[in-house]
Amino acid sequence: MAGIETWFPGGTSLTASDYVVLCAELSVLFLIGYWVGRGRKTTSDFFLARRSIPWWAACLSFVATEISAMTIIGVPATTFRENWQYAQFFIGSAGARLVIAFLFIPAFYQHNCTTIYEFLRFRFGNQTQYTSTVFFFVTRLLASGVRLMAACVAVSVLLGWHLIPVIGLFTMVSIVYIGFGGIRSVVWTNVFQAVSFIAAGLATLFFAVWSVDGGIPAIWATAEAAGRLDLWNWGPPLGEPGWLVKFLSDPNVIWIAVLNGFFGSMAAFGTDHELMQRLLTVETRRESQMSMVYTIAASFGALMLFMAVGTSLYSYYALHPGLAQPQALDKIYPHFTVQVMPAVLRGMVLSAIIMASIDSPLASLSASFVTDIYKPLIRHDADEGHYLAVSRLSVVVFGALLGVIAYVFSFYDKMLWLAFKIGGVTFGSLLGVFLLGLMTQRKANRANTVAMVGMALINLTLLILSEKKILPLGWSWLVILGTLGTFGLGWVLGPVLDKDLPEPPRA
Repeated sequence: MAGIETWFPGGTSLTASDYVVLCAELSVLFLIGYWVGRGRKTTSDFFLARRSIPWWAACLSFVATEISAMTIIGVPATTFRENWQYAQFFIGSAGARLVIAFLFIPAFYQHNCTTIYEFLRFRFGNQTQYTSTVFFFVTRLLASGVRLMAACVAVSVLLGWHLIPVIGLFTMVSIVYIGFGGIRSVVWTNVFQAVSFIAAGLATLFFAVWSVDGGIPAIWATAEAAGRLDLWNWGPPLGEPGWLVKFLSDPNVIWIAVLNGFFGSMAAFGTDHELMQRLLTVETRRESQMSMVYTIAASFGALMLFMAVGTSLYSYYALHPGLAQPQALDKIYPHFTVQVMPAVLRGMVLSAIIMASIDSPLASLSASFVTDIYKPLIRHDADEGHYLAVSRLSVVVFGALLGVIAYVFSFYDKMLWLAFKIGGVTFGSLLGVFLLGLMTQRKANRANTVAMVGMALINLTLLILSEKKILPLGWSWLVILGTLGTFGLGWVLGPVLDKDLPEPPRA
């Protein structure tokens, strides 16, 4: 019994009302997932929902996936600890979404892709497709491990449980939920999740404003006096001693932030099948483009909401100095939820965090494994029943692996930046090869593999040197350097390593 008490100590202030809210929301979630996920008999059903999803649902699904626990937990922690300069990234992100809508999506629909890495096979060849798929597996598993860890840490605080059973519970639930209904269940439950996330954020913001004497003016004045509302970071003055070092090492300088938002979002949204899978479930190219364009407004609103939550929490604690704060400030939002918020509102926040952790990348990982690896390399002549069974088995394997990775990452702090640093190593390689295929007619295949692996190793080296303070380089440069380096190396090496390739197909 001692072991059980260690894992489930029960140190929580949640009440029966909170659990009623949680059970009600989860019941609705699973009823939606079950109802729309029935009758999946082919991989087209499982991975693309037969391209029958309405554009607005695909848009909300995209936003719910983008939000995840990293936004719900990480963004308030960032604005609590720092300021609003993180919002600068969204300027570039908005531009990236337009590029994806009008450059990437038409190519994916032209080739009727099940996964976006199939486009690379049509454009370059199998080797580029396989390399990109492996990069996707590595990047998505590591980045999603951070996202799952963020959610589980928050829920462990709310429930008073040890982290391991929380990770185990969410891993098991995700496997059952996604393994049953595939992407159709994911999309429609994402719609409900998006509503839940926004409702929880608004409830927290209204409660914090109501709880502070003076309301919004007092919160604003307190945050402004502490520099928590600083939005623009123009960098060090030109000519200041050490100007170049400071400019290169600060990821929040606006010029770097906008560039990173542009390249980082183009990579994360356009070359990562986790998010693009949602946009491939609608019937036509035009509807898919519409879904992507409307995510600009929806995602911006969600970002502003959770940044405001973090700022309001800072002012609340500053105006109540006797209240204890968690030792790890990444836990500030769940800590505030447990210690300060009333019943029912606690249940809303808990439900939002739990549902954010349930939405995992298992559908996209399974789709990419079966379509890009299993069918062409292992078993290319099986029937649909076999491929559907393999798809569901891969959901189980990837789910277990994701849980292990989440536990490993629980020993790290500043989880929002950790997720970006992981993506910085590999996302540039993926984006570089996609841009080479979309913007040029250059022949390349072996050259792409050399370029992608080479730039990923260079970026990993740069990140290690930066983290050890040996090299003054902000992590936000990594995606930019990886993209330009992969594109350039693929262009230069293509005629040398792939001169025997036929001319690429023209659009």
